Amino acid sequence: MLERDQKLLDRDQKIKLYTYWRSSTCYRVRIALNLKGLDFQSKPVHLIKNGGENWHKEFLAVNPQGLIPALVDKGTVITQSMAIIEYLDECYPDYPLLPKDIQARAYVRSLAQIIACEIHPLDNLRVIAYLQKKIAVDEGEKSDWYLHWIREGFKAFEIQLKHHSPSPFCFSEQAGLADLFLIPQIYNARRFQLDMSDFPRLSEIERNCLALDAFMQAMPENQPDVEY
Repeated sequence: MLERDQKLLDRDQKIKLYTYWRSSTCYRVRIALNLKGLDFQSKPVHLIKNGGENWHKEFLAVNPQGLIPALVDKGTVITQSMAIIEYLDECYPDYPLLPKDIQARAYVRSLAQIIACEIHPLDNLRVIAYLQKKIAVDEGEKSDWYLHWIREGFKAFEIQLKHHSPSPFCFSEQAGLADLFLIPQIYNARRFQLDMSDFPRLSEIERNCLALDAFMQAMPENQPDVEY
């Protein structure tokens, strides 16, 4: 059960992340925090138990939209994973997640938004729940829907990567913004048994990212609220 956090807006220097172990949006933020070496406190919010703790008044006081992740830093609440990650990059510049060149920054953001704007909104928990409860799709139809949108997005992502010189990660010699959006989406794709053989470049980037402690520590299975 989520406890009431009376100190939410205190000027506490400890970063708090309201998170759920399986949420890919939270997974992105955890990777960013880890890459930057930032100490943070995880505050689990269970999206299913007790009617969804994200709808309890304690969490709605943090984010009235009832969505995770939410990050609290120095008394400020920030929501939406892209906004959180760009905030962290601006506020804590060690280990930059975006390149310096303005055109390169736009390119990297466009890759991240293939995940954030084109795949995830169609495959998130709320959409899947609506398909099941309101349209009564069966498990096979649900899986087909989920995988269709991942395939479409991954096809575009793979093609976009061919426009730039090969590197160990999405853009450069170190993992950055696009990688921390891509890896959680690949994790979800594998959960739904997507054949990744059509996406060799994405699979290569996945291997390189998962060789890094920052990515491994952020994995759902390594979170304090993990469930099996």
